[in-house]
Amino acid sequence: MRILAVDIGGTKFTLGLYEGAAGGPWTMTRRDSRATDRDGGRAWMLSQIESIGRQWNAEGAFDAIGVGFGGPVNFETQQVVLSTHVGGWSGFDLHAWFRQTFHAPVTMDNDANVGALGEGTHGAGQGFRPLFYMTLSTGIGGGILTSDGVYRGADSYAGEIGHLNIRPDGPECLCGSNGCFERMCCGLWLAKDYGRPAHELLLDEAFVSRYVVDLARGLKAAVMLLNPARIVIGGGFSKAGERLFGPLRAELRRQVTAWSKARLDVVPAALGDDSVLWGALELALSSQGDRK
Repeated sequence: MRILAVDIGGTKFTLGLYEGAAGGPWTMTRRDSRATDRDGGRAWMLSQIESIGRQWNAEGAFDAIGVGFGGPVNFETQQVVLSTHVGGWSGFDLHAWFRQTFHAPVTMDNDANVGALGEGTHGAGQGFRPLFYMTLSTGIGGGILTSDGVYRGADSYAGEIGHLNIRPDGPECLCGSNGCFERMCCGLWLAKDYGRPAHELLLDEAFVSRYVVDLARGLKAAVMLLNPARIVIGGGFSKAGERLFGPLRAELRRQVTAWSKARLDVVPAALGDDSVLWGALELALSSQGDRK
């Protein structure tokens, strides 16, 4: 079997080709990642995905496709709701485009849900349920993985932790509210607010000590509401390692209600930049009946 996995993010998109037999094991045999051309928008990105996919498809047809999209997705209808980072997606039937372009069954979900599935099945979340996965990169999103699978809520909006208000009197967020978790902590806004990319800021100890206060405020909500067995943080920030995770754990312990004995097990994603690709593999396999 040949499975195409796709991760559509705010600053880059990545494709992976997995090959294996029903029931696994699975090997990623091709991978291509490219920076997003925001001016080119949706049309440019789809032309790139089609070009790469057709090259791989020429070697043998895809049996299924899994897609993680960087924005809200209505899982029941398989429709993209919107992307606040790259224009042109609202009202576009991405699911139908993949199906018609590559002639294979397609399953699509929000990238944080897909990342949770990837880390929970193949990475740092194996054996931990419930698992809370947070992508911390251009934006912020959350995915909840239980023993029954991804928890999406009544309308596919569960896990949208990026738009909790952690500073109600804070600056305006792209969503129209103020002081959202995403507005205070994601890479897009840190670069705008400080004039330096996040990976440089995270090298500054003094900055990190201030930054983790807001980061812990957002994660505290997940801890108190979900009591997860483990929190896995993916996205580009996870590469900061203990420079970020050490101070974050200490600050989270300080903030979480003193009487709470909830575990505070916070770790970086084990799959690096490929958490969503491995989750997209699992999504695609679900359409083949290999996974529940």
